[in-house]
Amino acid sequence: MIALIRHNRWLIARRVSQGLLLSLFFAGVFKGTLASSRLLDKVPFTDPFILAQSLAARHWPEGLALIGAALLGGLYALFGGRLYCAWVCPVNLLTDLALYLRRKLGLSERALLLSRRVKYWILAGALAVSAATGTIAWEFVNPITALYRSLLFGGSFGLLMAGGVFLLDLSAGARSWCGHLCPVGAFYGLLGRFSLLKISAVNRKACDDCGDCYRVCPEPQLLTPALRGEARGIGPLIAASDCTVCGRCIDVCRKDVFAAGLRSKLETMSRQGECPP
Repeated sequence: MIALIRHNRWLIARRVSQGLLLSLFFAGVFKGTLASSRLLDKVPFTDPFILAQSLAARHWPEGLALIGAALLGGLYALFGGRLYCAWVCPVNLLTDLALYLRRKLGLSERALLLSRRVKYWILAGALAVSAATGTIAWEFVNPITALYRSLLFGGSFGLLMAGGVFLLDLSAGARSWCGHLCPVGAFYGLLGRFSLLKISAVNRKACDDCGDCYRVCPEPQLLTPALRGEARGIGPLIAASDCTVCGRCIDVCRKDVFAAGLRSKLETMSRQGECPP
């Protein structure tokens, strides 16, 4: 049991984070949804992507919405934009479940045959539609906030949207939605491009090419430069903004190749040849 927990400690921590946040909404500690909420009825939080669409639609938000977007955007810019995807977003549970079922059913784990840059085109399209229609366009079809609304206030629309994402990942390709299509993840990735919290293959010389990290990583294309880039002068730090800092590579690696922490500390560990604790 102890070994099982150790090899899933990051996954467990993420599920606790997602569940705790939802429970705080149920308890009324947070009022609203992930799109816009208030902590203890006082501290505002606004999804920065909502703000971007509002500005594109030429609607200047009220002061509290601007403060809320600055608070939330600042946190993600500092610590990592796509932490949202792994540690907050409820749709992540469904896409992980779809991947699990793909494996249990013996389905191919191939990725969707689309460029991972498509999500940035959808992001640009959402902003363009907002500008053309004067609306916060993506929120009409956003499965994330729709699911939260359904869970908190009832209704079936969000459940249907979330079910569609689940079926997409189950039928079209592994991690189709989060990796290739979701503009919210794309936006938060751009927001956290220079964030402090990172993962690094600090002990990459110990890698035995087992491939376990590739099988669990939601963005496996990021692993190769970190693991195999030494000959080309590429450091072990996974600096790309697409990394969700989900920690699954740390969970499954039997050689303790990976570590998570502040960028500066990880770079120091790499220079000094230190192994993860």
